Amino acid sequence: MKKIVILGSTGSIGTQTLDVVRAYRDKLQVVALAAGKNVRKMEEQIREFHPQYAVMWDEKAADELKRSVSDTGTQVLCGMDGLMEVSVLEDADVVVTAIVGMIGIRPTIAAIKAGKDIALANKETLVTAGHIIMPLIKECGVKLLPVDSEHSAIFQSMNGEPKKRIEKILLTASGGPFRGYSKEQLAKVELKDALKHPNWSMGQKITIDSSTMVNKGLEVMEAGWLFGAAPEQIQVVVHPESIIHSMVEYVDGAVIAQLGIPDMKLPIQYALFYPDRLPMQQKRLDFYELSSLHFEKPDMETFRGLKLAYDAFYKGGSMPTVYNAANEKAVSLFLQQKISYLEIYEIIGSAMAAHTAIASPDVEQILAAEAWCYEFIESRW
Repeated sequence: MKKIVILGSTGSIGTQTLDVVRAYRDKLQVVALAAGKNVRKMEEQIREFHPQYAVMWDEKAADELKRSVSDTGTQVLCGMDGLMEVSVLEDADVVVTAIVGMIGIRPTIAAIKAGKDIALANKETLVTAGHIIMPLIKECGVKLLPVDSEHSAIFQSMNGEPKKRIEKILLTASGGPFRGYSKEQLAKVELKDALKHPNWSMGQKITIDSSTMVNKGLEVMEAGWLFGAAPEQIQVVVHPESIIHSMVEYVDGAVIAQLGIPDMKLPIQYALFYPDRLPMQQKRLDFYELSSLHFEKPDMETFRGLKLAYDAFYKGGSMPTVYNAANEKAVSLFLQQKISYLEIYEIIGSAMAAHTAIASPDVEQILAAEAWCYEFIESRW
């Protein structure tokens, strides 16, 4: 019986992780859940999975949850202290970090130091603190298992091959709902258009990030840390069918790819049971139905989010933190319909241009860079 903690249990990745638990109740046990402020969904999860602990980031939500689940044996905690406490539970074997944003960094570090394996779905952790996380993983002798479909695909395609044999990582991208659009067309994009992803079912922010290709930019930086690859070794390939989830090219020219239908439960289940593979009830690929697959070069001049990500990756230090924080703030403003679609790129570029990167920042400096970025944007937009 593998005991797991899920940080971000009410979000897209969290709920799909619980789908996997549902399918393998004899092999997986939830010992703690954490979420932001969705009390109704958290209560449902508590009553179904009976965790020892539940954490709400929002204090009012925590108080409401305490009242609503007072008849259960689940202890309700709150805020960062609660996240830190459940991340180091003695009973836990794996911590699934699916919580959104920079608040995932401290609990992830705490879990690693406590000897927990990490199933990583929080991009910000490696994008902003990869220089801290990766040496710590090695030092503590724990596993860092990627949950993102692309990084899971790369991990599976490497299959234990030494990194020195890898020439290139081919990171696939669907292209989002606006693939092939011109800048003039993007200027007319409205919120309802950006929230329609052609292949994946995701939360609002990630769906917007996919449409701008910022999400792919974050994945480029994450892949760099996960697999020890330089920016020039990571090539983004637009693949609209989202059947090939990513590929690895080796020094002899061989390319190995991982294919599957677009379903996040597959990489989640692979991470939870690694190195084993267990049966999964889902639709399977039918190559007769597929007929053909398509590949394109990304348009980084139109979809500037990807180009800015490479710039941030090359500059390193605290610049990826500013890239990420500026995008978070810009997407928030776009979701509130306070800025236009193309202003997302303008905000990210302006913040990066105004920031002086700090080399090898510690956690406090990372969080300070994020705060600076938020203040910079709020003073101008």
